[in-house]
Amino acid sequence: MAFNHLPAGVHDALVPLSVKPVTHSVPMAKNHRSDRSPTDTASRPAPSTVLDRLASGPNRASRITHTEHLPPRAGQHAVWPDRIRSEVIAAVQAAGIEHPWAHQARAAEHALDGRSVVVATGTASGKSLAYLLPVFSTLMDGAEAPNGRGATALYLAPTKALAADQCRAVKELSHPLGQSVRPAVYDGDTAFEEREWIRQYATYVLTNPDMLHRGILPSHPRWASFLKSLKYVVIDECHTYRGVFGSHVAQVLRRLRRLCARYGSSPVFLLASATAAEPAVAARRLTGLPVVEVADDASPRGELVFALWEPPLTELHGEKGAPVRRTATAETADLLTDLTLQNVRSVAFVRSRRAAELISVITQERLAEIDRSLSGRVAAYRGGYLPEERRALERALHSGELLALAATTALELGVDVSGLDAVVIAGYPGTRASLWQQAGRAGRSGQGALAVLVARDDPLDTFLVHHPEALFDRPVESTVLDPDNPYVLAPHLCAAAEELPLTEDDLELFGPASAGLLPQLEAARLLRRRTKAWHWTRRERAADLADIRGEGGRPIQIVEAGTGRLLGTVDAGAAHTSVHEGAVHLHQGRTYLVRSLDLEDSVALVEEAAPPYSTVARDTTTISVLETDVEVPWGQGRLCYGSVEVTNQVVSFLRRRLITGEVLGETKLDLPPRTLRTRAVWWTVTEDQLDEARISPEILGGALHAAEHASIGMLPLFATCDRWDIGGVSIPLHPDTLLPTVFVYDGHPGGAGFAERAFHTAKAWLSATREAIASCECDSGCPSCIQSPKCGNGNDPLHKRGAVRLLTVLLRGAPEEGPDGAAGHPEGAEGPEVFHVEQPRPAQVRPDGPRREEPEDATRAPEQRSPGERRGPREEAVPPPPQGPPVP
Repeated sequence: MAFNHLPAGVHDALVPLSVKPVTHSVPMAKNHRSDRSPTDTASRPAPSTVLDRLASGPNRASRITHTEHLPPRAGQHAVWPDRIRSEVIAAVQAAGIEHPWAHQARAAEHALDGRSVVVATGTASGKSLAYLLPVFSTLMDGAEAPNGRGATALYLAPTKALAADQCRAVKELSHPLGQSVRPAVYDGDTAFEEREWIRQYATYVLTNPDMLHRGILPSHPRWASFLKSLKYVVIDECHTYRGVFGSHVAQVLRRLRRLCARYGSSPVFLLASATAAEPAVAARRLTGLPVVEVADDASPRGELVFALWEPPLTELHGEKGAPVRRTATAETADLLTDLTLQNVRSVAFVRSRRAAELISVITQERLAEIDRSLSGRVAAYRGGYLPEERRALERALHSGELLALAATTALELGVDVSGLDAVVIAGYPGTRASLWQQAGRAGRSGQGALAVLVARDDPLDTFLVHHPEALFDRPVESTVLDPDNPYVLAPHLCAAAEELPLTEDDLELFGPASAGLLPQLEAARLLRRRTKAWHWTRRERAADLADIRGEGGRPIQIVEAGTGRLLGTVDAGAAHTSVHEGAVHLHQGRTYLVRSLDLEDSVALVEEAAPPYSTVARDTTTISVLETDVEVPWGQGRLCYGSVEVTNQVVSFLRRRLITGEVLGETKLDLPPRTLRTRAVWWTVTEDQLDEARISPEILGGALHAAEHASIGMLPLFATCDRWDIGGVSIPLHPDTLLPTVFVYDGHPGGAGFAERAFHTAKAWLSATREAIASCECDSGCPSCIQSPKCGNGNDPLHKRGAVRLLTVLLRGAPEEGPDGAAGHPEGAEGPEVFHVEQPRPAQVRPDGPRREEPEDATRAPEQRSPGERRGPREEAVPPPPQGPPVP
């Protein structure tokens, strides 16, 4: 019997205090902007006071397991670079910024010298101004050309919301420069009558990788004058381009560089990133160019009080009688209610659309019981809303009309929400980098800030709130991507060939794996070689083969049955688990039941209802080994890494009572299976090891299953992934290994780097897994250690003590060095989503998620995916991954 755990469909701080008496600034600089009056700011309670009030409720204080105080930090100013035009300096000074921070000046100097540069500093450290100084100055130089557009710049953001926010700020900052800087947003929401003007006259075009991939590059002749004059490419929030999504974007950027060379330009790349390990290495892999690193943050920072909060155990019992903690959703709604009553402007970051809706609804109801005027000042913000709904929420947040927001990571990225006092994070977001990014949304006006991490009933969350050193004493992770993944590279070679015939000279640009893929693409009759170049052979657009967000098919439209009204969309990979027949769907605070799911027509019909339960899909998984790349001894057992094929099928769904999570019943489903070829790490144990661990045949399955669940829960601490990005299967006797085996695999075709990271950090990873199980206070297993919310077998069987003994014996044989003989850890990758068991989410980044969610044309970019969410609309469906060679 196989026990499985798949990923589901779908990841410093603070605010600068100005050291000058200036208290206002342009949004782009984020150096010292304030949306509050001085009186309002002065009257704000200190973060520690706000936390004390939150902890003063019944049985609240014991829920705080740790409080970290980050003291304020003074900033270091520098002089303006002498090559920045005086008009630009005057415009910035008019916005209230007398001097740049030292890191801003250093980055601008590198850019003016023609060196690509990545600015990797904390949230609100003024990264935007660092790249805008050289960009504005160069655009002004270009405005003196005979055609008035001798220089252009391209800005890429991972989400449409961020691009729109940045455009507003650029217009404000560049207003004194007149027509020298002509910014414009070019995305799926841009009216068609505006697009031609942008192509011909805009000097600063703000867009997203999706639009660049499917709109701009395939239509490059219409963009000839823009590309010919392209001096700078700005890549904002570049740490979000990781895993499979980042790998796709890396190839899109190589296609852009190829076309720029065709038109005679060689733009400098300016990247902005949250604090990350080795940002220059990641930036070079993303762009394919040498990149200089600026990582010394010279901006000031306000005080940050960071509390770790563990919800209490309840009187309820879950699956197999396990104790149940109060949910992070319910706890976060309570905290958001209390913060709103204190008039504290707050955002609660959540990990799914459903949680965003639930928290906003619960908060509104509780506020209405106390002060009805406050309930209207709380809302949800997530992907899947129509564009006009998102824009209205953003305006209300900016104006202060909204006091509290429950948001997915669509709001995590640099959308300027100055004036926030507190951030509540409902569940560890998957990486320390993302945790600090979310915490940094508060205090952006320079005042002190409060951040609260509310632990979910999950092995990693429980581990972290009791081991704060893992959060506060360890550096943030590296951003990882793999542009050579053949499932990523192949469709981009096709797209490049359609844009311009592909020559042998181009292959170096696309990486060493490209030469080996061309014969396969020729065999598949996608490319044809004529003389010295490869040509695209089909009538359809080659760009449609590359699904850069990893949605995996046409989006499912969610339609209200009685009215025909389109409520939103969900991507195809998530449809089996989120909008199956009988599923509960939330939208804008309203609850709907899915009456039918038509996969052929990509439509889910829903009706408004008020069921007293939520639904959770259940699935089964089988796995087979295709190829073993590396195999090392672990005592008598083996640790392996290689290629596998995973087959998953959603078979039923559970109805769980709201708030308590009590299981009310299970309903069977008849949905087709899905197959995934990916990368995995797996370990085996021998009969002698089982005897040493006192594992009898009766408890073998439960011990393996428990170890698998816990290891998946702990891997995000080492692989910079989310548990929904990975899946697992445990089998007492696997037909390929002929031994008891536990597999953990990436949830995206071709892999995303998580399994490789797990392989290279296996000793530390499995040691932490054993500790998490052994230190849990439950008797026989609970969601905080070995139970999984997405287990395809209903968390049966599980054996907690057997898992501890088994991992103890396994770790005795672990090599002292890494399995490859090296002490260091190679980069792991962040990635996508796919099926369900403890199921990896369908191919991504969330993040979020990553990580599109509303009807849009083929060139629109989705909002950033929240962990655990899938995204997706496009005009045409992308063909499924092949079962043969890795070509589209």
